[in-house]
Amino acid sequence: MLVKTFGSAVYGVEAINITIEVNVAEGQGYFLVGLPDGTIKESQQRIDSAIKNNGFRMPRIKIVINMAPADIKKSGSAFDLPIAMGILGASEQLENTDLLKDYVIMGELSLDGAIQPIKGALPIAIQARKEGFKGLIVPVANVREAGMVNNLLVYGVSHLKEVIEFFKDESSLKPADVNTREEFYNTQNQFDVDFSDVKGQENIKRALEIAAAGGHNAILIGPPGAGKTMLAKRLPTILPPLSLQEALETTKIHSVAGKLPENASLISKRPFRSPHHTISDVALVGGGGVPQPGEISLAHNGVLFLDELPEFKRTVLEVMRQPMEERRVTISRAKASLDFPANFMLIASMNPCPCGYYNHPDKECTCPPGTVQKYLNKVSGPLLDRIDLHVEVTPVSFSELSNKLKGEDSACIRDRVIKAREIQSIRYKETPGTYSNAQMSSKQLTEICAISQAGEALLKKAMEKLNLSARAYDRILKVSRTIADLSNSPDIKVEHLAEAIQYRSLDREGWAG
Repeated sequence: MLVKTFGSAVYGVEAINITIEVNVAEGQGYFLVGLPDGTIKESQQRIDSAIKNNGFRMPRIKIVINMAPADIKKSGSAFDLPIAMGILGASEQLENTDLLKDYVIMGELSLDGAIQPIKGALPIAIQARKEGFKGLIVPVANVREAGMVNNLLVYGVSHLKEVIEFFKDESSLKPADVNTREEFYNTQNQFDVDFSDVKGQENIKRALEIAAAGGHNAILIGPPGAGKTMLAKRLPTILPPLSLQEALETTKIHSVAGKLPENASLISKRPFRSPHHTISDVALVGGGGVPQPGEISLAHNGVLFLDELPEFKRTVLEVMRQPMEERRVTISRAKASLDFPANFMLIASMNPCPCGYYNHPDKECTCPPGTVQKYLNKVSGPLLDRIDLHVEVTPVSFSELSNKLKGEDSACIRDRVIKAREIQSIRYKETPGTYSNAQMSSKQLTEICAISQAGEALLKKAMEKLNLSARAYDRILKVSRTIADLSNSPDIKVEHLAEAIQYRSLDREGWAG
């Protein structure tokens, strides 16, 4: 007897429906075809044990299983459940096999029939709705994730017996009722950290506010213990809240990577990813035999924080350059090319020299001559070219540390950031793909960042006196436009330019001695 069940395979951040055809006929053998990987081939032993341990029989005649379309590579253990249901249906142990065509079924089987969680439940649910299926059956641990998709009945199951019983009587299971929207809005502004906890460092807070308002990349340069990491971790608390569309994109990526915790719902806060400096280039940008999203994609719509930037391998940093420009990363393989989104803010931190005390107000640098420049050269010019703000962080004095007064909280700063972003959304509404000042093109720069004669004179004097490089010119104009937006000023004024100029430390000739 021939029976068809339906599953789904995840490629990139999208899913493709897979038809699993099971035919049980006279003969001998178990044949699994349609480009399955080793994990799917091993499913025979798991399925055999699960079926027997639940009082059913595994057919001892010829079983042919085809996973169509046959020219697409299938991987993962989530196909255990649809294959098992196909075998039970084809061997006439399952009632009402006509119902199988209405549902996408996914789940990994244990030897006793328990069903384990899977990766990519959200894109699978979106694809099931798109293809017109009535419902989706997934492990109970994934039901909240898949239940975000409306107009689709999502059932959570924990054991093979529950699925078999469901196809006898559909009323044996109740579809998930997940109120993700209310939960999403209720948890958006709940953070464990806040800028009000930070003592002093007003100039650094201001720089991070500008970075958040314009979507600018920034680098924090300062001695150990000055608070670079602490400040960077608080950046997501002042970024604009995720929109529902952004939250869905972010959740899909984390779902595919298997980074969502059990019973997780829609991601409500902007991601903050902080990989260790020993990370490989594949782990950072994504890839592998079965391409998976890397750290830059997991930071999509959020912040990628690289602590101790010069300690990262040069090859790792260089592979980031193209994704930073294009806001996506393309993983190319012989048979397929996959795109992962990578629209993130880069925040980096570094010591100014190996000992960490170059330019320190109290401690003396012990590095030999030329070491500071050599240390900074570990970070390439093209990468620094994509970083708009260079912020020098100095240690906090004892009087500031012992001050009992709390600083401005994240909510107040975030309100100003949101207002500045609203100005930019109106400005760029006719330009698809541009959402913030950091993304404006050279042509837009000329139109949007016009400055007065006094501003031109100041910029010329700064370029000459500080020996700023040519690449600093565009960055200063973009940052000054963001500062003007924060001031709700339609024009870039001299004071906006003056503030932007001070955020180009590493471009100054002689800064590194």
